[in-house]
Amino acid sequence: MRIIVTNCNTTQEMTEEIVRGARASAGAGTTVTGLTPAWGPASAEGWLDSYLSAAAVLDTLRTYDGPGYDAVVLAGFGEHGREGVRELVDVPVVDITEAAAHLACLLGRRYGVVTTLDRSRGQIEDSLETAGVARNCAAVVGTGLAVLDLADDVGRTEAAFLAAAERARDAGAEVLVLGCAGMTGLQRAVGEKLGLPVVDGVAAAVKLAESLVTLGLTTSRTGSYGTPLPKTRLWGRSSGESQGDRSSGEPGGALS
Repeated sequence: MRIIVTNCNTTQEMTEEIVRGARASAGAGTTVTGLTPAWGPASAEGWLDSYLSAAAVLDTLRTYDGPGYDAVVLAGFGEHGREGVRELVDVPVVDITEAAAHLACLLGRRYGVVTTLDRSRGQIEDSLETAGVARNCAAVVGTGLAVLDLADDVGRTEAAFLAAAERARDAGAEVLVLGCAGMTGLQRAVGEKLGLPVVDGVAAAVKLAESLVTLGLTTSRTGSYGTPLPKTRLWGRSSGESQGDRSSGEPGGALS
């Protein structure tokens, strides 16, 4: 089984960290390939970044010409694009936001999300609402750390996460969710200190993707996620493409 994991930003170091977490969670026989968009924001923090990221991820998958794959994991917490990707590709698409929330709902009545900056809270809340799991969310709490600052000081990141997690717990959360793909790896240390289950979205999405592939299930083409209508789609000012849905091109950076 081969799973494509897409970073939502152009920072290759973050792609590598996400891929390490995804491979640690994947079962025997599952190959994980990471994709880094060739254009877009260096980190996704806010509505503008999120919409730009969504277009970049779609373009990266549209022009990918590497080995075939059985599922896609979208590794951007609360970011846009999952609905478009489900129309674009013919394999299961699992977003880390809803994957983590769905698993959290199996572990407790209410969960809390710990994320980076407070400005991302609205996007995450909207994403959870669309996924149908917002009513179980006790709180979305920011750590005050920017995405690209997470790896700079592991001790500081863990302390900030722990403080935010305590606020989520005090708001009624019985389970915690890591609200950023760059937080992969924090779940064990923080879970032990708080005595709460902590769900990592990347790990959750990989396991759910494996399950869907094993069960032979993929996105329904009836209704909302029907195949895109045939029409001219121009992808970028300089692309020169007049047909867009599955045209070939250079892939975004792939990490095998």
